[in-house]
Amino acid sequence: MTTQLKVPSYTTDAFFGLEDKWLETADGELTHYHELGEGTPILFLHGSGTGVTAAANWWLNLPQLAEQGRCIAIDSIGYGQTVVAEGTQYGIREWVRHAVRVLDALGIEKAWIVGNSLGGWLALQFAIDFPERLLGVVSMGTGGAKLTGALAGHSKPDLSETGIRKTLELFVVDTSLVTDELVSLRYQAAMNDTATDRLAEVVAARDRDREELPLDFDVLSRLEIPVLLIHGVQDVVIPVSRTWELLNVIPTADAHIFSQCGHWSQVERAEEFNTIIKQYLAARGVKRAASGVTR
Repeated sequence: MTTQLKVPSYTTDAFFGLEDKWLETADGELTHYHELGEGTPILFLHGSGTGVTAAANWWLNLPQLAEQGRCIAIDSIGYGQTVVAEGTQYGIREWVRHAVRVLDALGIEKAWIVGNSLGGWLALQFAIDFPERLLGVVSMGTGGAKLTGALAGHSKPDLSETGIRKTLELFVVDTSLVTDELVSLRYQAAMNDTATDRLAEVVAARDRDREELPLDFDVLSRLEIPVLLIHGVQDVVIPVSRTWELLNVIPTADAHIFSQCGHWSQVERAEEFNTIIKQYLAARGVKRAASGVTR
């Protein structure tokens, strides 16, 4: 017999403009998420920068994309405010299974996944492991690349406001987007009681799987669902060559490349990003419930 988990007394900062929701996804596991819109389910998976949360990754996108479907943005296990069970293990397959548990708990049979960086890596691993659960994938700056250059620094996070600012400034060409308020909010998220102690474990699991669980290109070469790859030319975290590599492997993949844009295309080019995603989804039959279609 399981006992109902207590919902933490936490409210996402008003800066992000998103309502908090909680969902029990396993014994001892309480997933923190945000949900907007109705219709086709679209699951959003964030990246892995210091202090990352669903809100801090998608706050400029969810209100617009909710005009297209049912947007569900989660804090993956080991990140943000999601409560994890004792003994929880981290890694690519564990994060994918968590996403599956979220869909199961919400009663969703199939969904689109929109993922950034680590989230994009998870989206494609999800397509490998659970293709029957996916309608399609949108991935930007897809993670899983080998550790080189700036990416090596990304694996040794500096838990200070200065360190977080440096990390965020790696993500963009226009560093004016990295405001004091945003840095402060990311720092607060990184230092909250549920995040601080597990950061090293989460980063180690991610970097272990770069070597131990790279994406299986043979399986991806037989993928049948639609895939949209997005990348910034000036991405110094994951080089744009990563998208070119995937584009030549995945037979259903299309790509959009942003000029004068870094790793954070959903923030740095938010308005264009939202328009591109909405048009791409609409062209593949994704519509709001209000239109009478809930594919």
